[in-house]
Amino acid sequence: MDALLEICRTMQLSGAVFLDAEFTAPWCVTSRVAPEDCIPFMPRPAQVIGYHYVTAGRLLLTVEGYPPTPVEAGEIILLPRNDEHVLASAANLRPVNAHFLIQPGAAGGLARIVHGGGGERTQILCGFLGTNTPHAPIVSILPKVLRIGVEQGTPGNWIESSFRFAAHQLSEGRVASPVVLAKLAELLFMEAVRRFVASLAPETSGWLAGLRDPIIGRALALLHSRWSHRWTTEHLAQEVGLSRSAFAEQFTSLMGEPPMHYLANWRMQVAAQRVKGSHEPIARIAFETGYESEAAFNRAFKRAFGMPPVTWRKRQSA
Repeated sequence: MDALLEICRTMQLSGAVFLDAEFTAPWCVTSRVAPEDCIPFMPRPAQVIGYHYVTAGRLLLTVEGYPPTPVEAGEIILLPRNDEHVLASAANLRPVNAHFLIQPGAAGGLARIVHGGGGERTQILCGFLGTNTPHAPIVSILPKVLRIGVEQGTPGNWIESSFRFAAHQLSEGRVASPVVLAKLAELLFMEAVRRFVASLAPETSGWLAGLRDPIIGRALALLHSRWSHRWTTEHLAQEVGLSRSAFAEQFTSLMGEPPMHYLANWRMQVAAQRVKGSHEPIARIAFETGYESEAAFNRAFKRAFGMPPVTWRKRQSA
């Protein structure tokens, strides 16, 4: 899983818990993290991962394409692509938009929702993880929902336990800063992805299967940790102990594209991060991401993002 961890780190995730919601049955809301929810904590992210932690009670989660899913207290729901979803006390209730119910928190605390008909109580902490990596590959192939329950004896159990403890402390006003909780949420996402990859059937193909394959996973780890290196297919094959032809065939079979095509696409994602997040000269970014000239980089960037890097940087800054 070295490649998986390296890819998650490269996303440079950050985020926050921004909402403490208390519902009493019957209740039903539509929910999705909006850009304005993120702005108090970070610049507008290119990709948002939403999550809910049910601290008390129970709820029914509905996401398009999935059957309604019961979620109990102590369970954490991650929404890798931030899809709109419905949270409810029961099926067949008319939803209201949760954003219309949000009230500012007292003394700079968490924003609040108190809503419902006065019956059984459910409490939820809502948060997000944001990344400025556009089109992050790990996000694009995950399911719409990742659900983490209480699983004793798993390697990541300490992450869940720590997250739950910190979340309770925050909701009770006993934590001065939610920074620790944001970092735990990042680790929780990585652990959820790790479990998802480990649960895949042996015959699974595609990008996630490449992560799990010992040879291709090693190659991916090398590409993501040393993306500025002047790799060739032959050099990469030597590093993983295969002939050039055998490695190229195996990589392409699992990943759906040749290794150098994959590397070029990944370098462009890394370059886009640097273009947006710094004032570095475009020529330096081009050279350090493997392009022989600024002109070649400009052409490749325009193919990927529809405009030259200088124009894209100005648009992102605006």
